[in-house]
Amino acid sequence: MRLGVLDVGSNTVHLLVVDAHPGARPLPAHSHKADLRLAQLLDPAGAIGPEGVDRLVTVVREAMVAAEDKGVEEVLPFATSAVREASNADAVLARVKDETGVDLQVLTGEEEARLTFLAARRWFGWSAGKLLVLDIGGGSLEIAYGMDEVPDAAASLPLGAGRLTAAWLRTDPPDPSDVKALRRHVRAQIARTVGEFARFGAPDHIVATSKTFKQLARLAGAARSADGLYVQRELKRKSLEDWVPQLAAMTTQERSELPGVSEGRAGQLLAGALVAEGVMDLFGVETLEICPWALREGVILRKLDHLPAP
Repeated sequence: MRLGVLDVGSNTVHLLVVDAHPGARPLPAHSHKADLRLAQLLDPAGAIGPEGVDRLVTVVREAMVAAEDKGVEEVLPFATSAVREASNADAVLARVKDETGVDLQVLTGEEEARLTFLAARRWFGWSAGKLLVLDIGGGSLEIAYGMDEVPDAAASLPLGAGRLTAAWLRTDPPDPSDVKALRRHVRAQIARTVGEFARFGAPDHIVATSKTFKQLARLAGAARSADGLYVQRELKRKSLEDWVPQLAAMTTQERSELPGVSEGRAGQLLAGALVAEGVMDLFGVETLEICPWALREGVILRKLDHLPAP
């Protein structure tokens, strides 16, 4: 069957269309994406403003038109931290449903971590042993650890690259004192969770998902996305530590000219790098591997697991 997964994230609204059936890997057929930056559109009271809601309704409607055009049989719509934490979330969800017919399911942070973990487990298989999975989104950082398809521990922290950029890095280039303050904040937040995971012992394989980690790996010399899904890509902490001060000294425009860095993500790359550096350091990670599958694939896989085998 042809499935669509509609991901209303903190940075983008992304429709991924796949051809899939139980027992087989989902094959991407189409991708429709719109930059929205919901994490940066919250007002001082934590609500998504009228302009943001209008834009959200428009892009969801456009995504559903694209899904129909591509012959999608069922769309799995969900929203993550930007909508989840908005003070007017219920009103936003009601309006989206009224005007588009789409009933967005709001995932908890722990659900995000668990579904991303499922995707990573399926990608790397049982031979990967105990997995530690890291994911930096626009609004939150997810961490999950386990031996099976359901993690033994999962956490979600409010350390997304978009959220932190809007709250802490207001000048371009950023003020060095703001960078230092953000670094302290990030590490203090992460340090509170380390003990929860440490009691399970050292992981056998450490992987990361998300655009932020992919771009940081590309900066550190990993293969281009054009080289395909099956090329192994790694990020070493030493390389990341070398890049962080360079990114901090650059303007957004200068970062956008770096290899693998998109113009839309350049502004929040420094915050993402500080989170990546902090979590790798505090969890004792020297090298991690980039996983091509993440939350969207986890949602699809969970859906397929509940369908009868052909």
